[in-house]
Amino acid sequence: MGYTLECCVDSVESAIAAKKGGADRLELCSALVIGGLSPSQALYRKIREQADIPIRVLLRPRFGDFCYTDYEHEILKEEVRSFCKLGADGIVIGTMKPDGTLNLEQMKELMEEAQGMTVTLHRAFDMCQDPFQTLEEAKRLGIHTILTSGQKNVCTEGMDLLKELVEQAQGKTEILVGGGVDASVLPVLAEKTKAKAFHMSGKVSIESEMQYRKQDVSMGVASVSEYEIWRTSEKRIREARRVLDHL
Repeated sequence: MGYTLECCVDSVESAIAAKKGGADRLELCSALVIGGLSPSQALYRKIREQADIPIRVLLRPRFGDFCYTDYEHEILKEEVRSFCKLGADGIVIGTMKPDGTLNLEQMKELMEEAQGMTVTLHRAFDMCQDPFQTLEEAKRLGIHTILTSGQKNVCTEGMDLLKELVEQAQGKTEILVGGGVDASVLPVLAEKTKAKAFHMSGKVSIESEMQYRKQDVSMGVASVSEYEIWRTSEKRIREARRVLDHL
């Protein structure tokens, strides 16, 4: 069995670069710089025109934790229905209770709306209190993939847990390793964790084309420049693909 390379993108340009670089599938979101939010349907349709590889859509109604109100849950359910109708290959979801466990009631309802689409449990998993219990719950829910860094900020620090999760999953649930993945760390990750799937954005910073710049006004997070754009690098994806193909 070969290795799967998933690329997280939030623009058409990034999706095209990921496809050209050799990504097997895309995770589509918006606002990747803050961890990813639900994308627009228009963005999905435009990327679908340009990329003939599977697209899994991240659904997250807001920045912050994964403990959602009833209103937010209803929004998520509607988004699942919408992207199902659009023909998305999968959805990427995760909801939690205040005590650090999965919100199984909400997750079941989202799974029902998915109508057979592939379902990934995103890095809400990394915020759960008991990763082994959560893995078993994910299996019972019928979740196909768990995206995780091994409950650390970067996956290279979570390799011990990642290895245990791969062993416990027994191939029934795909353990998708994310959080700091690039070509340089793939050999040690693959060897130590035995994971077969990896997730990366391969993003680089490029300068805005704006010539006139209003330096005293911020449109969002003050620490993030309005004139810095993050996009996937075809070169970085190709380097990762080359490493995986030679393992």
